Amino acid sequence: MLRETVKLKHLHITPDKARLVANLVKKMSANEAEAQLMVLPKRAAKPILKLLKSGIANMVNNRKADAEKLVIESITVDEGPTFKRFLPRSMGRATPLLKRTSHVTIILKEIDKKKTSKFNTEISRKNKEAKKITKEAKQSKPENKEKEMKDVSASAENKPGFVKKVFRRKSV
Repeated sequence: MLRETVKLKHLHITPDKARLVANLVKKMSANEAEAQLMVLPKRAAKPILKLLKSGIANMVNNRKADAEKLVIESITVDEGPTFKRFLPRSMGRATPLLKRTSHVTIILKEIDKKKTSKFNTEISRKNKEAKKITKEAKQSKPENKEKEMKDVSASAENKPGFVKKVFRRKSV
C-alpha cells in the first residue's frame, strides 16, 4: 500500500473552523472528498481542497497510483503560531486579539479495490465538452452565426409588447 503525506502550514484560519471541514471529509475516497469540498461554503474548504488535489497529483505522478483507488486515511488540523495583537478601547485600555493559525496534514493511501462514491467530480468531462464545443465553433462558418443572431434579435423584436418592456418605468 502506498501512502503520501501532504502538509499545509500557517493557514490563517482558526483550528476549530478548519476541523469542521476536515472532519467532514475524513475516511472518504479522494474523489468524493474533492466533490464535497468543491461545494462546501466554508472558508477553510478552498485551501484544504487545494492541498487534497496536490496530494492526489503527487500520488498519481510520483508514485504511479490510480486516482480512483485513493482514500483519505487521516486528516489532522493542529494549532500553528498565534499572532498577538491589541485593540484600543476606551479609557486607555487595550483588548487582546489572538489571530490563530492552523497546520493541516492529510495522509492519502491507495487501497486494493475502488471505493464506491456517491459523487463524481466532472471537471475533466466538462473540459472535454468545452474543447469539443470550441472545435465545432472554429469549424462552423461565420456567415451562419450572423444569420442566427439576426434571426434571434428579429424574433424578439417582433413579439408584442417588446418595446413596452424595454421602455417600461418602475412606477407602472
